Amino acid sequence: MVRSELREHVFKMLFQIEFNDEADMPEHLKYYFDELEHAGETDKEYIRRKYEAVLPRIQEIDALLNEAAEGWKTSRMNKVDLTILRLAVYEMRWDDDVPEGVAINEAVELAKRFGGENSSSFVNGVLGKLTKQEP
Repeated sequence: MVRSELREHVFKMLFQIEFNDEADMPEHLKYYFDELEHAGETDKEYIRRKYEAVLPRIQEIDALLNEAAEGWKTSRMNKVDLTILRLAVYEMRWDDDVPEGVAINEAVELAKRFGGENSSSFVNGVLGKLTKQEP
């Protein structure tokens, strides 16, 4: 699988945390991987590692998003947009393998594919503000 496909699967797994109890997630993830027929073990391991790397940083990421998204708090954001932003912020701040521009472009593409009519511009705007705020 190419990175954009892997990223899409990480997005789908992260999206599930909005609707499932934390205790149930291992079972949901096992089922997701069982149904992921075209992924090799290396791909599944990449997806799992990135998913598990984002989870402990969600509160920190949400705090960054709450600062950057004027007039929008994470509690009010569309869950698709929020999930895309969480993944992108993780990649921008903590994933040395993903250049910042790639993280932003990939997030915008996910927003075009899975989000609403204005999702791609919203995601791009929030990530652009975060880029300017970087330490």
